Amino acid sequence: MNEDIQNQLDAMITQMPAFPASVQRIIQLTSDISCSPKELVQVIEHDPVMTMKLLKLLNSAYYSLPKKITSIKRSVVYVGLNTVKNMALSIATLGMLPKKDVAGFDTKKYLQHSIATAAIAKKLNTKFGHEEFEPSDCFVAGLLHDIGKVVYAQFNPDEYQNSQEISENECIALYQAERKIIGVDHSVVGSLLGDKWQFPESLVACIGDHHEVDKPGNEMRDCVIAANQLSKVFAPSDTTTENKQLPETVAQRFGMDFGDLHGYLGDISSDLNAASTYMSVSG
Repeated sequence: MNEDIQNQLDAMITQMPAFPASVQRIIQLTSDISCSPKELVQVIEHDPVMTMKLLKLLNSAYYSLPKKITSIKRSVVYVGLNTVKNMALSIATLGMLPKKDVAGFDTKKYLQHSIATAAIAKKLNTKFGHEEFEPSDCFVAGLLHDIGKVVYAQFNPDEYQNSQEISENECIALYQAERKIIGVDHSVVGSLLGDKWQFPESLVACIGDHHEVDKPGNEMRDCVIAANQLSKVFAPSDTTTENKQLPETVAQRFGMDFGDLHGYLGDISSDLNAASTYMSVSG
């Protein structure tokens, strides 16, 4: 990446609002395997908005817990520290999305694709994971993999819109058009934003590498790459023509190609509906 592009990206990232301090603290605490649940509960309870949204989500149909959760302390017992962290991450990031469409950025379509990718990534991890990551890790990675698009749309609107037009006119993927017009694609700026917001290193790497199809990746990244492709079949949200195949390294992880994996997953409408419920409650 040349210096001019790096400076341009840094300027855009600087304009993004700061991530909530409480969520940054949650991320810091849960990165320590000896994290005290009591300290985590205290951090969340000092953020009344986050507390309200977490409890609302926990008591939604998405989790369908046997008992109503009335306290953050009880939520940690029921779903665990890592899931609470991922819920907080999701809630905070969704709150950063533009309230109206800018530069041809359709927030509704963006969310449709992100939700589908999150649901499928979670499903893939549940079926193929080897405990390197939890399903909720892959859900959040799928949900946030395209966050760089939000940065481009808000702070580089002309070139972003031009990239969209090139993508449609030349029938190529948006990230390929971004590389032509801007010099780097949204995955790069997304990873820079993840660094600024102090996301876990594994999540930053996944965001940054989800279009690096020739680069070996870990379980989370491969789930997101496969889900990103599969979502265009299970829940299409745009008309862009794109080769919907799995990179060889990703196909090897799942032991099957795109068509076989698509058939193997079968009907995932309940997973997509559950993810939509998650979003509606989190927003």
